[in-house]
Amino acid sequence: MLKRYLEPYIKKDLEERMVFIGGARRVGKTTLSQQIGNLYYPDNFCYFNWDWRVDRKAIINEEFPADKKLFIFDEIHKYRRWKNFLKGFYDKNKKKIKILVTGSSRLDIYRRGGDSLLGRYRFLRLHPLSLREIVGFLKSDIEPFTPLSFPKKIDDKIQKVFNRLLKFGGFPEVYLKNDEVFLRRWHNERIERIIREDIREIETIRDISMLEVLVELLPERVGSILSLNSLREELEVSFKSVKLWMDILERFYYHFRLYPYQTKKIKALKKEPKLYFWDWSEIQKESARFENMIASHLLKFVHFLYDVYGWRAELFYLRDVEKREVDFLIVIDKKVWFAVEVKLSSSDLSKNLKYFAQKLKIPFLYQVVKEEGIDFLRQNTRIISAGKFLMGLV
Repeated sequence: MLKRYLEPYIKKDLEERMVFIGGARRVGKTTLSQQIGNLYYPDNFCYFNWDWRVDRKAIINEEFPADKKLFIFDEIHKYRRWKNFLKGFYDKNKKKIKILVTGSSRLDIYRRGGDSLLGRYRFLRLHPLSLREIVGFLKSDIEPFTPLSFPKKIDDKIQKVFNRLLKFGGFPEVYLKNDEVFLRRWHNERIERIIREDIREIETIRDISMLEVLVELLPERVGSILSLNSLREELEVSFKSVKLWMDILERFYYHFRLYPYQTKKIKALKKEPKLYFWDWSEIQKESARFENMIASHLLKFVHFLYDVYGWRAELFYLRDVEKREVDFLIVIDKKVWFAVEVKLSSSDLSKNLKYFAQKLKIPFLYQVVKEEGIDFLRQNTRIISAGKFLMGLV
């Protein structure tokens, strides 16, 4: 059984409130929720999935076992009255039961439709597997505004995990299967189900076929500045339609966008985001897939700091009007913490990283390379192999 990184934090939060777990389809939310039930509430929990007719009827009629301690509700956000249901059920029973809610669409978006649940739940985002999580080193040793902590040595086992993770991505089913044919079929099934089942069931889209065409265009844009106008021209649709479709895909954890860091100290770009996928194994170009993998690990890192510890952590990229660019910047409570530049093989120090470090007074700098066995300091920048760097995150 693969131990997930959020498990102890979910258990702790359940002692005080309801817990919502959001995340992409097939990222492991159902498995994690049932593991928590089996581990901490053996023979004393029940599971309800809104997509199953019998469970749906039980939820609507509020007919539940009287002797269970933990109640797990999966995909319940598809129920029009889900917030009122949870509020009433929790308020009547909070002294004797625990409630765990999971959802593959953006529960954090749908929960904002009103404040009826305010103060009654904690929301945690479950990410795909990361290097440190797979290796099993789950102890949190993160202290903002200090250098990241890395293991002294990366053995062959860790490097093999890194290579496999880069190829197959972090979705548990595919990573554990470790099979290229299964990976290709899984890609097709996942995209079809996101569009034809999840999105169609909740969102109103007149032309699903054009949304599918949009999805085909996105992989080649990963790691690049995203132009909605360019997509609009290729698809021959309105700007409003493209914007809506991109927002919907993001709500359903198909992709995420990073925005340029804004400060008076540099003449930064205003709005143009960079595009990344939750499943980087879809990306064919090696350099883009590698950069996406690092981006995903960093996003998981900042979400963990925010969801679990309450730090106002954010992930940006750096780019100014002179087209100088650095891939990633981590900010805590509006203060810069560290910057990351990603390269496939070059150990030459990035001039842009040095430039922005001086302009913004960035405390810690990392240049991450795919090449193994690299770890040295040059002009206050730690140039480090990706396998070792990722072990310093979550």
